[in-house]
Amino acid sequence: MKALKTIALHAALLIAAGLTAFPLFWMVSASFMPTGEAATFPPRLLPSQATLEHYQALFTRLNLGRAFFNSTAIALLSTAIALLFNSMAGYAFAKLRFGRRDQIFRLLLAVLVLPAQVAMLPLFLMLKEMGLVNTYWGVIIPMMASVFGIFLIRQFMLSIPTELLEAARVDGASEWSIYWKIVIPLSMPVLVTLAIFTFMASWNDFMWPLIVLTDNDRYTLPVSIANLVGEHVQDIELMMASSVVTVIPVLLLFLVLQRYYVAGIMVGSVKG
Repeated sequence: MKALKTIALHAALLIAAGLTAFPLFWMVSASFMPTGEAATFPPRLLPSQATLEHYQALFTRLNLGRAFFNSTAIALLSTAIALLFNSMAGYAFAKLRFGRRDQIFRLLLAVLVLPAQVAMLPLFLMLKEMGLVNTYWGVIIPMMASVFGIFLIRQFMLSIPTELLEAARVDGASEWSIYWKIVIPLSMPVLVTLAIFTFMASWNDFMWPLIVLTDNDRYTLPVSIANLVGEHVQDIELMMASSVVTVIPVLLLFLVLQRYYVAGIMVGSVKG
């Protein structure tokens, strides 16, 4: 009886995995189909003759390479800065003692209930006064720190033994040395987890770059692809190729770092 339950569970998981992966598989397959083949009925599962013409069109005729570079640069820089700022704030809230620390942290958590759209107008006006509209920094600055990132790292760092940090202080280590040489190496699982979250959020962000950027040469990949949809809505194969270009980098990043991602989520969830 137990064996049957195990087989049924595995079968259900395989079916669910297949249903989840099938749209991604067809998206990749359709991107290699000749023009018009993806719209035939009944739909084809595999291309009759694989072609790279749609990918060539994206990076030559439609100049998507520039948008790909913009998204990559913005996502990498946003992720690096967010890891630094969020980890310092998370360390302060987890291990340092200062006035009204817990009250400030609860106030930050209260901000999580507010929709991100509420802050868009005041944030845009602030960036306009700073002269950062239509610049890469105008896109990067809102990603530099987040309440979620601070919360995630703080929860993980609570699991780091305080005795270890006290011993380093007794030995004469500065607070910066403790943070950089002890806390950061021990926090790698949650830092990788936050890096994946931040990179994905920055890479897939459509609304904010659309608001703050006005120059076509500075558009990110989601904004450029949205413009392509309006011009090439009937070219299904071209749209699937653009979707593959958007999805594959994030998917590969997650597959490479998934071991650290799971470890960060699991360890960070056991401390309150």
